[in-house]
Amino acid sequence: MPDPVNLAAKLATFGQRWSPRIVSRFNGHDVMVVKGEGEFVWHAHPDTDDFFLVLQGHLTIQLRDGEVRLGPGDLHVVPRGVEHRPVAHGEVHLLLIEPAGTPNTGDEATAAVKVVA
Repeated sequence: MPDPVNLAAKLATFGQRWSPRIVSRFNGHDVMVVKGEGEFVWHAHPDTDDFFLVLQGHLTIQLRDGEVRLGPGDLHVVPRGVEHRPVAHGEVHLLLIEPAGTPNTGDEATAAVKVVA
């Protein structure tokens, strides 16, 4: 039986911002934690939705026609193809879920390399 994953412990192992760490996998999806601070880049995912769950801190997901504000325990799913930009107000800790191999910027040329934590 696999051991449970402690998300806080995984987040404590790194300091890089906007660099996802894979903490588990299920049904062809990566479950990841990431630390963010400041603005990420505007981007869209043409083939998949983008799942955000705030574990700690506050995040605004800017959209071209508005924004979504999230705090601890809040989640939001950006539909596929919708351009968006996450903005962290101070340090934020997030749980992300997406199909394995999905680039975090929507473009493999500019995406961060996902590391297994």
